Amino acid sequence: MSGMIRWKLPFITCLLIGLPLSAETPATQPIYSTTQPSSDGIGKVYMGREIAQVMGHQGIHWLERPTRELEEQPRKAIEMMQLKPTDVVADIGAGSGYFSFRMASKLPQGKVLAIDIQPEMIDEINKIAKKKNVTNVEPILSTVDDPKLPTGQVDIALMVDAYHEFDHPREMMDGIFKGLKPGGRVIELEYRAEDPAVMILPHHKMTIEQAKKEMAAVGLVFVRSDEDLPQQHFMVFQKPK
Repeated sequence: MSGMIRWKLPFITCLLIGLPLSAETPATQPIYSTTQPSSDGIGKVYMGREIAQVMGHQGIHWLERPTRELEEQPRKAIEMMQLKPTDVVADIGAGSGYFSFRMASKLPQGKVLAIDIQPEMIDEINKIAKKKNVTNVEPILSTVDDPKLPTGQVDIALMVDAYHEFDHPREMMDGIFKGLKPGGRVIELEYRAEDPAVMILPHHKMTIEQAKKEMAAVGLVFVRSDEDLPQQHFMVFQKPK
């Protein structure tokens, strides 16, 4: 009998003071769910989006393909970033360093943190840096849930066709948020899912609205999306000052 009284008291208290019953034992919603994997997805769902399969280090030739400038205009994308000579830029999912080395020359007093989870990609970046005698590209081997960024030291975090493949997007973005300086920016390039003419596998594209929702979940504020690139959104988010 006494056990039943102890169980009922919180219930009665909630009724008396007008609290919802969930205030007693708030439900914790899981961050991720699962689904039947798509042909280009992993079956893990985040905020309504199935996460895409990761492109392995075997895809280096795709990253370095000669037609990339014509197809995506990466030089224009870098100009759109409005880099300052002293900026510290984190190239998240750097791959072979395609963007890292093209940004490095614009950062004579700054540097690029080339972040990747694959040791083979890090080895490739080290090899290219040595060959080109580039000293301001710093490779960092991260994990699937931690970008390994120094806290509060990054001006810009760049993600080029990479975010949609993050196995743990919430944890990665939490880490990126912590790594940014107050007022620091996240620049996300993603193939336009809204455009059926962009011939990329469905889960390797994103809409602006989906990106805004996922970035807002970690506290980033949407600034703008520029649509001047041939196939990609150029989306800018900011850490509040």
